[in-house]
Amino acid sequence: MNVPNCKWEQAPVLGCERLAPDIVRLTVEGPAAPAAASRPGQFYMLRAWKEGEGPYLSRPISLHDADIANGRRRFLFQVKGAGTQKLAALRAGEALTLTGPLGNGFDVPAILHTAGAGPVAVVGGGIGTAPLLYLCRALAENGRRPDFFAGFRDVPYGLDAFAPFVGGTALATDSGAAGHHGLVTDLLAPERYGAVLACGPDPMLRAVAAKCKAAGTPCLVSLEKHMACGLGACLGCTVHTAGGPRTVCKDGPVFLAREVF
Repeated sequence: MNVPNCKWEQAPVLGCERLAPDIVRLTVEGPAAPAAASRPGQFYMLRAWKEGEGPYLSRPISLHDADIANGRRRFLFQVKGAGTQKLAALRAGEALTLTGPLGNGFDVPAILHTAGAGPVAVVGGGIGTAPLLYLCRALAENGRRPDFFAGFRDVPYGLDAFAPFVGGTALATDSGAAGHHGLVTDLLAPERYGAVLACGPDPMLRAVAAKCKAAGTPCLVSLEKHMACGLGACLGCTVHTAGGPRTVCKDGPVFLAREVF
């Protein structure tokens, strides 16, 4: 699929590893500029197949982490269908095609201005934790190590990478396999924070937004939505907001919670 006004590049694969049976962390190399220009919460369109081969659409994958000095980018994703299966089959020395960064992401300086002197909470659910590593890194590099709240259905994955950038981690699992037996939102007290930032499934985001609204705490949410073009042209990821219809890929994926819930 050729998307207008996008620059597609070939990115050598440096590594592809399984963190869980259906969770893959992919590291690619590329020019320093795209990584430097990326905001936490933005995403790339990835493909590991040639034009004319299936699947037809590229896959939107959020930026998990970036090494700005050498342009390395890391993606964490769940293997669900044919596209992500092909991405997960990549090995070091092979290459994929990508374009990005796309979307609006988290504006870290603006977030810290909003939070004032208050601490920041970052809340993730399942694969929604993927873009939050780069967010926590950016917050820490700006002098604010956030508290990290992570929720999973069963066994957690990828949490060790957060340790250098967060003040503490609160863990919840639906199954009780680790941490609090219940919802991650059970652990969140938004009145303690100057800002709350969240990414995960809609029910979790709705619960976070409701608690923040009741506490009067500013809240930003990163929505998860199926995407086709990644540029807002096809309108396939349209959501209803307080300001009217918006596309998650172009106007989001990061929104003020009060705009979408």
